[in-house]
Formats: sequence, C-alpha cells, structure tokens
Amino acid sequence: MSRRTLKAGEAIRQVVGMAILTDIQDPRVSDVTVVRVEVAGDMRTAKVHVSVMGDEKKQKLCLKGLQSAAGFLQAKVAKGIDTRYTPHLEFVLDQGVKNQLKISRLLDKEFRDAEQLPELFEEEEQSPDAEEDSP
Repeated sequence: MSRRTLKAGEAIRQVVGMAILTDIQDPRVSDVTVVRVEVAGDMRTAKVHVSVMGDEKKQKLCLKGLQSAAGFLQAKVAKGIDTRYTPHLEFVLDQGVKNQLKISRLLDKEFRDAEQLPELFEEEEQSPDAEEDSP
C-alpha cells in the first residue's frame, strides 16, 4: 500500500467511526468499532473492517444496518476528505478480535495444563517409591 492510500484509509476510518458514534440513529448499529480501512489503489473502493460486540446474530444485523447507511456514510466521507473520487464503502466484519479471544483461551488452557503436568509427574514418581518401601 502506498502512503497516500494509508493516509486516506486513516482519514476514512476517523470520519466513519465518528459518524457511526454521533450521526447514525439506526438501532441495529450499536457497539461497533471501526478497526481499519483498506483503500484500493485507485481510491474508488474502501473496505471498512468493523468489530461488533455481541453474538453472531447481532453482528450480522449490525452489518446490514451499516450497509444500509453506506450512502449516508459516503456523503460524510466526501465532506470529510478532499479527493477526486469518494470511495465506495464496503463493510466487512473483522474477525481479528474474535480470533484473539480464541487464541487467548487456548493459551490459558495450555498454561493450566502445563502447570498441572509437574504435579502429575510428582505423583507418578511418588507412587513407585511408596510401592518399593512397603514390602
């Protein structure tokens, strides 16, 4: 990505994020965070990656609300940034946070299992010794 597209992506992220917080009245659009924006090289399209708190049903509902407000948000972007073309906004659900939580749970489980391993080895070591001492 060029510096120009990165700069435009950051500006679009700020404008869309603020518009979602302050201007959109749709009840479907709540608990949304704009994570990042990927702008095409020709500046005609932009993928807006959003994170939505809630279950899968709420996420899909929120995504539909954002897609229905895409025209309104594009108008906000047109006023907020000065470019030849206003990018067409496409909203995509960002799975990064969900994947991070999944990895975190797996690592916690592995660490708990690893902490129990020394205890298991100690029990195994003590068991044969106890059998040898008893006869």
